[in-house]
Amino acid sequence: MVHSKKALGKHWAVSTGNMLAARAAQKILLRGGSAVDAAITADAVMGVVEPMATSIGGDVLAIITLAGEDPVAYNGTGRSPALLTSKLVSELPTQRIPERHPYSITTPGAVKGWHDLHQRYGKLDWEDLFIDAIHYAQEGFVVAEVAAREWKLFDFVLHTDPHCAQLYKAGHAPQAGTIFKNPELARTLRRIAHEGWQAFYQGEIPQRTEVAMVQVNGLLRADDFERHQGYFCKPLCLAHADYAFYQCPPNTHGCAILDALANTSWQSSSCATSDTLALIDATQAALRDAAKTVHDSGGNTVCTVIVDNDGNAITLMSSIFKRFGSGYVVPGAGFVLQNRGFGFAEVGHINEAGPNKRPYHTVVPGAVTKSGLFHLGLGVVGGLMQPQGQIQIMHQLFREGTPLDEALAHPRWRIEGDHLVALEPTMDSSLQLKIRQAGYKEPPKGVGDLAGRSDFGGAQAIQRLANNELWAVSDHRKDGAALAN
Repeated sequence: MVHSKKALGKHWAVSTGNMLAARAAQKILLRGGSAVDAAITADAVMGVVEPMATSIGGDVLAIITLAGEDPVAYNGTGRSPALLTSKLVSELPTQRIPERHPYSITTPGAVKGWHDLHQRYGKLDWEDLFIDAIHYAQEGFVVAEVAAREWKLFDFVLHTDPHCAQLYKAGHAPQAGTIFKNPELARTLRRIAHEGWQAFYQGEIPQRTEVAMVQVNGLLRADDFERHQGYFCKPLCLAHADYAFYQCPPNTHGCAILDALANTSWQSSSCATSDTLALIDATQAALRDAAKTVHDSGGNTVCTVIVDNDGNAITLMSSIFKRFGSGYVVPGAGFVLQNRGFGFAEVGHINEAGPNKRPYHTVVPGAVTKSGLFHLGLGVVGGLMQPQGQIQIMHQLFREGTPLDEALAHPRWRIEGDHLVALEPTMDSSLQLKIRQAGYKEPPKGVGDLAGRSDFGGAQAIQRLANNELWAVSDHRKDGAALAN
């Protein structure tokens, strides 16, 4: 199948992580559905075709930009179990929750998030949004190239839980081009479609989860599902000239993106090396500050950006955090549970683990308006690459004047620690040398999100051009696709 990575249209546009998701969103838009309807549809499909990245066992965040209105953020991140206490964490070897420990499992927020978004902004019937996701789960889908590669790389995650091993074929990862079916997930999605969000947060799913967690000394319980609520809120904003940059507030680290942009010059200099080093410095400082201060104020990810016929836009991102999340599934339900609890800091930190808390969250959907009107929807997947990727793309777009497709394709750097910076191999060799001479070292082997290798992320974006056309671009680094008309 040929995947289009760029598309230009006058009426609507879609940029998402898989062509099957893009086509599902397209169907919704052609039926008169809203951008939010189409985004939920695409996200549901992504949870089927990219199970290492997202699922109904994860979280969702979004920024919605309605024509003529200020953007609105939605936080659909789940809280920690009520049974999780700092005392329990203090008894762990490092006094911090390990990456895929049963304590890392937090309440899934995605399904309730879809419901809340649909209630406020949806136009089509709820059950219409799940037709394609159910079909691909039941009848199967062709595994895409990057998904197959990551499935194999992270096969080691699948062996701890025998239910997970069976569901995702541990030791026998499907190759690109082969068919994978998940009838258990089809059954769960069918119930959600026909019975509503309650089918996920009440009854069988929470009860099965509790039984499974008790068996592995996990803490998530049916009551945690019952208590979950997402919320709409005012996004953070940075104004510059005619532009306004929007990010979700804490518990996400969207603030780091705005801090880095605010602390770098908006004027391009004659020295690309100086510009790059200044941006790395500003980003490192912003991420350091976010790690110290971001907590609950009240990985791995997929992103969908959609603009509909009415000019309404959404950047929606969902995630189970690390590839295949916690590595624990809900038996018989067809999905893996997220491991967002790994985002909690050590005991005594402002972001320490505790009951009913939202952890520090890497998912950061972004939006930009120009003179009060939608200008750009942008999201980057890939754990801590998410804010760093947005910062670099924004730098290219608004400082260098780079076209959107070139900005997404531009070689990236990734901060992995204090003065540890991974560089994408396609970066100009002289620039790589200058960065190393400035004191930024190559991260040690084993550092990074992609099975010991640094992941430079994958972006989805839609920009409204000066002539009012919509320019949708999907990052070449992932399996994504762009459609427009």
